[in-house]
Amino acid sequence: MNHTRRRMLKTGGGAGLLAMLVAAGIVRPGEALAADWNKAAFETKTVPDAIKALGASAPANSADIVMRAADIAENGAVVPVGIESKIPGTESISILIDKNPNPLAASFDIPAGTEPSVTTRVKMGQTADVYALVKANGKYYVTKKEIKVTLGGCGG
Repeated sequence: MNHTRRRMLKTGGGAGLLAMLVAAGIVRPGEALAADWNKAAFETKTVPDAIKALGASAPANSADIVMRAADIAENGAVVPVGIESKIPGTESISILIDKNPNPLAASFDIPAGTEPSVTTRVKMGQTADVYALVKANGKYYVTKKEIKVTLGGCGG
């Protein structure tokens, strides 16, 4: 293990390296920073408001969106969720959770030629419907699944 490299990254060497890459013209400043994000969508309080803020008015239900998540989550702090879109031309995948204070949990832009599949972990305060919203060829599609959250991981 390279302890010097690890120490450099911990003490801010990673930021210095990034600055050097930008100064050298290897990385453009826009690429070095986080991509623009839809702040309004992440601040909404209901699923319909979040869907509208993402640009969809009335998404169609689709069986071509596969959601991989357990029916019962023993720990609401880390609920694994996987979404795969079988819809050609998928541009983005968003995960929304009905009873969370801010329903939009994650939103992923899918570059052309990339497999439209994402896996992440979300936080859920209670049993709720989880929605997968997919944008493909300028149209929106949705599917949902109820995930039950147990208290304390004891199934109650």
